Amino acid sequence: MQTLALYNLKGGVGKTAAAVNLAYLAAASGFSTLLWDLDAQGAASWYYDAKSEDGRTKKVLEGSTPIGRLVKPTRYDNLAVIPADFSYRYLDIMLKKVEPPRQALKRLLKPFGEQYSLIVLDCAPSLSHLADNVFAAADLVLVPVVPTFLSLRAFEQVQDYFKQEGFDATRLRPFYSMADRRRSLHRELLEHPPKAMARALRAVVPYASMVERMGEHRAPLAAYAPSDDPALLAYAELWLEAQKLLKL
Repeated sequence: MQTLALYNLKGGVGKTAAAVNLAYLAAASGFSTLLWDLDAQGAASWYYDAKSEDGRTKKVLEGSTPIGRLVKPTRYDNLAVIPADFSYRYLDIMLKKVEPPRQALKRLLKPFGEQYSLIVLDCAPSLSHLADNVFAAADLVLVPVVPTFLSLRAFEQVQDYFKQEGFDATRLRPFYSMADRRRSLHRELLEHPPKAMARALRAVVPYASMVERMGEHRAPLAAYAPSDDPALLAYAELWLEAQKLLKL
């Protein structure tokens, strides 16, 4: 089992869209996949129409409920979801009660190794104890970066945090997201990537109305977009790169 996290310190960069589409593409490729929505906003859960039972996560961390009971099926083969629970706003506090605290999430994921080939984590946009758990548990952390200086700055802060806290920086890989080549700054940063993007993946996810329509369809792109849609093709390329890095 491999664990893929979609994370960014900054919100509004296409993180959840990437998590939803990569999870679908992994499942469609034949890998038994579990998407865990770790963001209290629950956007990934909403896209997959997966509803949680508030309070059950707390019972799992207390050891009174098996973690498998959090899993909800989707209408897609090979794909299940752990939906966000509104109690996730207290997840940092709950995880700190588990020893060792930075290994809590990794320990929770371990039982899924018998059933799933890939775990996809859609993470909240913050540097927190939960983020520390994600960084410790993930085999690969993909960071969507919009081609703007503020978004690049947020990624650089994450890079610095990895070094400061001793996390494995080789697992941290950015990719350009919501790129609009009609904008001169976007074109400049795409054509002349700054040093921070030296290890960026090749896939570039465009800013596209088809991605925004995920909310209308409440589905991943492949469920409704034409097969030659540029955004869908970009996610497919991103999945192939991630698959190679994860050695799946």
